[in-house]
Amino acid sequence: MFRIAATLSLTAVLSLAAVPLAAQQVEERTVGSATLQNVPAIPADIEEAVQRYQNYRSAQFEDWLEDGTMLITTRFGTTSQVHLVAEPYGQRSQLTFFAEPVTGATAEPGHQRFALNRDTGGDEWYQIDLMPVGGTPVRFTEPTTRNTAPVFSSDGGMMVWSSTGREGRYTIYTADPADPASRREIAVFDTPMFPADISADGATVILQNYVSNSNATIHLLDIASGEAPRISPEGEGTDEQPQFARNDIAILAITNRTSDTRRLVEYARDGGGMTMVSPESEWDVETFDLSDDGRILAWSTNEDGYSRVRVTDFVTRRALPQPVLPDGVLTALDFSPDNERLAIGLESATSAGDVWVWGATSGELERWTESERGPLDPATLVEPELVRFESFDGRSIPAFVYRPNRESGEAVPTPVIIDIHGGPEAQTRPGWNPGAQYFADTLGATVILPNVRGSDGYGTEYRDLDNGPLREDSVRDIGALLDWIAAQPGLDESRVAVYGQSYGGYMSLASMIHYSDRLVGGVERYGISDFRTFLQNTESYRRDMRRGEYGDERDPEMAAVFERIAPMNNLSRISKPMLVMAGANDPRVPLSESDQVVEGLREAGVPTWYVVFADEGHGFRKKPNNDLRRAVETVFLRELFDGE
Repeated sequence: MFRIAATLSLTAVLSLAAVPLAAQQVEERTVGSATLQNVPAIPADIEEAVQRYQNYRSAQFEDWLEDGTMLITTRFGTTSQVHLVAEPYGQRSQLTFFAEPVTGATAEPGHQRFALNRDTGGDEWYQIDLMPVGGTPVRFTEPTTRNTAPVFSSDGGMMVWSSTGREGRYTIYTADPADPASRREIAVFDTPMFPADISADGATVILQNYVSNSNATIHLLDIASGEAPRISPEGEGTDEQPQFARNDIAILAITNRTSDTRRLVEYARDGGGMTMVSPESEWDVETFDLSDDGRILAWSTNEDGYSRVRVTDFVTRRALPQPVLPDGVLTALDFSPDNERLAIGLESATSAGDVWVWGATSGELERWTESERGPLDPATLVEPELVRFESFDGRSIPAFVYRPNRESGEAVPTPVIIDIHGGPEAQTRPGWNPGAQYFADTLGATVILPNVRGSDGYGTEYRDLDNGPLREDSVRDIGALLDWIAAQPGLDESRVAVYGQSYGGYMSLASMIHYSDRLVGGVERYGISDFRTFLQNTESYRRDMRRGEYGDERDPEMAAVFERIAPMNNLSRISKPMLVMAGANDPRVPLSESDQVVEGLREAGVPTWYVVFADEGHGFRKKPNNDLRRAVETVFLRELFDGE
């Protein structure tokens, strides 16, 4: 096992020692786009270790082009860009060369042209460009708007997308892809409306009204009138990924209506009811695709975090050959224009992500990309172990555990990093996690990624267990995990750190407040430090959606809960060092959430390191920034575990 040599400057040791407020000083320096406060210089051995784990590349499937070649996004340089792959293991031909990463690409049917989405500095004000293969991109949107990826008509003659500004209203636009001047407004809504599909006659658009993770409905927009009646049944529930089927007389969708788990169903377009398509299961259907000719249906289920792909004849329901894939997590599922091939994006614990192609009728599986691990030795990679521990109320909480590769006979208990996912309605899954692999290898730490209550993937009831006033029940799950750690002979309960980003950043702060005596310190990236200020300052287009999960700060009872649980009101209970990181352009959890918690921690006498990236938003997408982030985390966590 590779270990980083224990060399650290005196500055770092002093910065982790408890210092009265009057004696604290803030030492600031700049590295690239980042401003670092109280962070020492990075030792060379850490820089080298980071590069071994950060130089991998992945291939993310985006779409098929009309000629049967495929678009992928991958990184060559510092950002992810669009590339073309023409055949299995073919050369990746780079098509875009922007300084900012491309977040997605959608092919236009009938043409060798695609739409791409990108923002500036992580601000998430996504713009749409249309670009011929080998040509120049043409802008279709305005810089002060946030735009979804467009959907295209089957002949490629029309594209439709949703656009919103800071006022929070949602405008549906249509345009001829060959003419930006043809853009016109066809409807405006006060709640989030996103186009999902266009009927073959070009007269109707399926819209998804996504209000929150517990309230998403399907509407049919008549382009001529602008009217959009609801198709979803009455009552609460979520209908997701709607798509026309059966010559547009039906709509396929994933729903949790009448079930605790998500299932694939078919709605009659005329409101005639709902028919089950996928069989009853304890696991969620996560995604699906129907071939353009309506013959073949593919879907995947999320089974304890692992993806399982199924293919069926949608017309006759007869059995078809099934792809046998490595254990992992699906990233894409998409039929080719000729209806014969199914692109399957897949990543695993030991592979950063590649594209496979399944012959839906031939039954042949071909791998189209094989991404590089860079200088990373595959022997250092570990498969996570799925464990469950019992929480305060008897509930079983799942977690994935990455244990360091250890030499035979080595029995010293390892330090532990508890890495809590964001969302909060996300799910830690056994896909590519370079951070967990890196910390297990370079720090010799066991990394535990729990799916605390409120996580997705385990049914609607489990997902809603932390809603509103129940928020801190998920924090109590971390307390139960600490009890589990204490009972494991291979884990050192005296050296446990908590770590998280976004909502996981809130969980890191809350865990430090409740269990500071059982933790050596915490790392939080762009976390929520006060739900009231977060809801006031998050972008308007997200506010109501987040209220559906966290609670409405305008309600006096919920405001009282926020007052009680806000990390900002409880920082005096933190007695161990903290590392805080953020992006200056974050529209989701604004920089103000990090600024105020750093100030509060320092006023409370908590040794605090702070890193802000000027050209990032909610997450760090540029490689130099991600490299620096990982290096700073390494220095900080090593000091916590070494106890210097």
